[in-house]
Amino acid sequence: MAKNKSTTPRKDLQDFQKRKSFLLDKNRSVAVAKRHKKGLRTARENIEDLCDQDTFVEFGSMIVAAQRGRKSEKDLIEQTPADGLITGIASINGKWFNKDECKCIVLSYDYTVLAGTQGAFNHKKTDRMMQIAKKAKKPIIFFVEGGGGRPGDVDFDIISTGGLDLMTFVEYARLSGKVPRVAIASGYCFAGNASIAGCSDVIIATQNISLGMGGPAMIEGGGLGKFHPKEIGPAKMQYENGVIDILVKDEIEAVATAKKYISYFQGAIKNWTCKDQLELRNLVPENRKFAYDIFKVINHMADDDSVLEIRGDFAKNMVTTFIRIEGKPMGLIGNSTRHLGGAIDADAADKAARFMQLCDAFNIPILSLCDAPGFMVGPDCEKTAMVRHSSRMFIIGASLNIPILTIVLRKAYGLGAMAMAGGSLHESFFTVAWPTGEFGAMGLEGAVKLGFKKEIDAQTDPAKKQALYDKLVKNAYDRGKATVAASFLEFDEVIDPKDSRQWIVNALESIPLHKNNHSRIIDSW
Repeated sequence: MAKNKSTTPRKDLQDFQKRKSFLLDKNRSVAVAKRHKKGLRTARENIEDLCDQDTFVEFGSMIVAAQRGRKSEKDLIEQTPADGLITGIASINGKWFNKDECKCIVLSYDYTVLAGTQGAFNHKKTDRMMQIAKKAKKPIIFFVEGGGGRPGDVDFDIISTGGLDLMTFVEYARLSGKVPRVAIASGYCFAGNASIAGCSDVIIATQNISLGMGGPAMIEGGGLGKFHPKEIGPAKMQYENGVIDILVKDEIEAVATAKKYISYFQGAIKNWTCKDQLELRNLVPENRKFAYDIFKVINHMADDDSVLEIRGDFAKNMVTTFIRIEGKPMGLIGNSTRHLGGAIDADAADKAARFMQLCDAFNIPILSLCDAPGFMVGPDCEKTAMVRHSSRMFIIGASLNIPILTIVLRKAYGLGAMAMAGGSLHESFFTVAWPTGEFGAMGLEGAVKLGFKKEIDAQTDPAKKQALYDKLVKNAYDRGKATVAASFLEFDEVIDPKDSRQWIVNALESIPLHKNNHSRIIDSW
């Protein structure tokens, strides 16, 4: 009879388990308490919340800081676990998607270890994960909090002066358009950590963020003044200027938002609901001069709880969101009449063009809700390089491999309307209009003033002049209203607003979407 095997682990296994124990939050009570005192979570707590239970497989946990020339091995193991960077592969959103669809690459700088700085070995670790992401073609979620480069890694001083030959940034940048990349930024995020954020497709940031290309020490060292970290790249500023794509309250909301964002790239969701589509008939005012809330249209048309806005405080005249229609992910661009009347200025054009790039890289069709009086014009506008910026929408639109589906809610005037449809109303897979739609080579009022200037100026009586002008505008509207314009086949159809989803679904079912269509990089701006 065989003897019972000992339940006591072998010494080599005991040594391994002891070594691994220094990685765990429960054995790092001082560092964890300091973090919690500030109302923040640890890197491992964020990863645990992000990943499906018991799916995170860690890579490179044994490394320590490259400081053997100044510290003992014991100190390095205790004080610099994983060299301040936790990396691995995990499942995210497994409740909605198949196992192969929900796998993601997860990385997190650990602020409890040398302020989340980028050490020599954690750079090597990042490079390794970029290799894996490239081979596996899986999304990347990167928690980027940290202070940038680490000058204290003395072990590499004999082989490198400035560490400028490292490959981390170029390898991460090379993944643009190849795999979805999400940066989650909280607390202080400076220099190299900020560069990782800036190279990402989207930045999800918390209200406490300080995000900048140099921290206080670098700024002061350059003779540029002395600043508190909170003065550098605060949330409000970076959200308004378009650096931050999604601004959230805290790390809990950041993780939840990251899970929602990445889901659009993981596939369709089987179970969905939507609102009564009859209500769409009443969301655009009968009075063509009245502004309205385009988000009421978007939230009503899309599946319930499926809308996620990108760059919400930047270029508010252009709306960019992800949505779902019958569970299928889509990107959406739209004109907000509450800002500049929906006219497209330089910032709005940049915002739309980059969003189209993002959708195209990952085979997500675009729904365009057009209410465009045109591109913004005027001397002040041209100071913003409008000619170049506006043209981005045509350049990107002309090279798209995914379909654009265009619904004209009201105004479709001139070059701006054409840009909203990918370059032409016949460039879209379909262009339809609600009965409130109106079409023209330029805004009706401007067209009348330009085309009938002689006749209007001939009227000396102010009342008669206004009456003539109003009549000419009405005539122009009557010629350009949707039901008339459709008779010339300038676009495909006038539809009942309640049928919008039916048109969208029919198109999605008609167009084959080819996977791995990585035709371009995604601009950082």
